[in-house]
Amino acid sequence: MHHATPLISTIVGGIVLAFVLGAIANRFRLPPLIGYLCAGIVVGPHTPGYTADQALAPELAELGVILLMFGVGLHFSVKDLLAVKKIAIPGAIVQIGIATALGMLVAWGFDWHWGQGLVYGLALSVASTVVLLRALQERDLIESQQGRIAVGWLIVEDLAMVLTLVLLPALAGLLGGGPQGEAAGASAPTTMDVLIEIFATLGKVAAFVAVMMVIGRRFIPWMLERIVWTGSRELFRLGVLAVALGVAFGAYSLFGVSFALGAFFAGMVLAESEFSHRAAEESLPLRDAFAVLFFVSVGMLFDPMVLVNDPWGVLATLLIIVVGKSVAALGIVRVFGHSNRVGLTIAVSLAQIGEFSFILASLGVYLNILPERGQALILAGALLSILLNPVLFHLLDRYSARVDGKKQGDPQPA
Repeated sequence: MHHATPLISTIVGGIVLAFVLGAIANRFRLPPLIGYLCAGIVVGPHTPGYTADQALAPELAELGVILLMFGVGLHFSVKDLLAVKKIAIPGAIVQIGIATALGMLVAWGFDWHWGQGLVYGLALSVASTVVLLRALQERDLIESQQGRIAVGWLIVEDLAMVLTLVLLPALAGLLGGGPQGEAAGASAPTTMDVLIEIFATLGKVAAFVAVMMVIGRRFIPWMLERIVWTGSRELFRLGVLAVALGVAFGAYSLFGVSFALGAFFAGMVLAESEFSHRAAEESLPLRDAFAVLFFVSVGMLFDPMVLVNDPWGVLATLLIIVVGKSVAALGIVRVFGHSNRVGLTIAVSLAQIGEFSFILASLGVYLNILPERGQALILAGALLSILLNPVLFHLLDRYSARVDGKKQGDPQPA
C-alpha cells in the first residue's frame, strides 16, 4: 500500500481545504483570501486534527512568493505610474511614513525597541495587491480616476516594500537582529560595517538589474518569440514558468538577491514585450495555485488564541490599518485637491494589508528583528482588515449612491 508523502499530503490538504473554505468565503461575498488563510489555520499546529508539514509549507510558500512577485512585475506599468505620479508617489511615501510612525508608537507601548517597531510599522503600511485589485474590478473602477490613483499608489507601495526586503538583511544588525542561528551576544556592528553591507547589497542589486536590463530585456522576449513560432501553447506556458523561476533562482544564487526581487524583475522585463498579456494569462493558473499555498502557509503561522490573549494588541494593530492609514490617505488626497469621493475610495482601498506584510513579517522573525508576537499581531490585523474591507466598500457604495442621488435631485429618505 502506498502512503502519502508529506509533500503530497501538504499540497493536497492545503489546496482542498483552501478550495472549500475559499468557496464558503466567496458565498458570503468575502474575499476567497480569507478562506485560504482559514485553511492554513485549520491545518496549522495551533488547531486540533491534521497538521501539515511545517518544514515543507514554507518552501511551497516561497514558490508562491516568486510567482506572486512575477505577477506584480507583469502588471507593473511605468506609464500608469507616471500618469498619476504627482499624487501617487508623494502620497504613498507620506502614507507609508505615517503608518510606520504609528506602528513604532504602538510598539513603544509594547516596550519593543525601535528596530522591532520599524519592521512592525512597515508591515502595516502596505495594502494587499490581491484584495485591492479585486475590489476595484468588482466595481469597474480600474479605469476611473480614483482607480488609476489607487493602482499607482499601490505600485509605489510595492516598490518600497521590494526595496525594504532587499535592504532588511543588510540592516538586521543595526536593527537589533541577525540571521537565526547566529551566536548570541555577538558584538553590535559598527556604522562602517552597516554602510559596507548596505553598499555591497545595493551593488549586487545594481549588477543584477544591469544584467536584466542589458541581457534579459533582449534575450527573454527573443526566446519567447521563438517559442511562439513553434505554435505550442504548452511550451510557451513552460517557458514563462521557466523565466519566472529561473531568473528568481539565478538572482539568488549568483547575486545574493532575494527570490522575490528576481521574480519581480523577470515579470517587469517581460511586461515590456508584446507577449506580456499572453504570458500573464498562461501563468495565471499556476500563480493562483501556488499563491493559495502561500496564504495557507501564512495561516498555519496564525494562532487564533492571540485574539483572546492579546486583544488590545490586536485592536491597536487593526486601528492603525483601518483608521490610521485611511485617515492619512484621505487627508493626503484632499490636500492634492481631489474630491471627497476619490479620497474615500483611496482610503478604503488601502484599509487592509496582505501578501507583502506577511513576507516582511516572516523575514523580520527570521532575522530575529521582529518578535513572534509582532508576526501574530500582523497576521491577526491582516485577517480582520481583509474581512472588514468588503464592509467598508459597501458603505462607500451607499455613500456614492446617496451623493449621486442628491446631484440628480432625487428625494432622499428621512
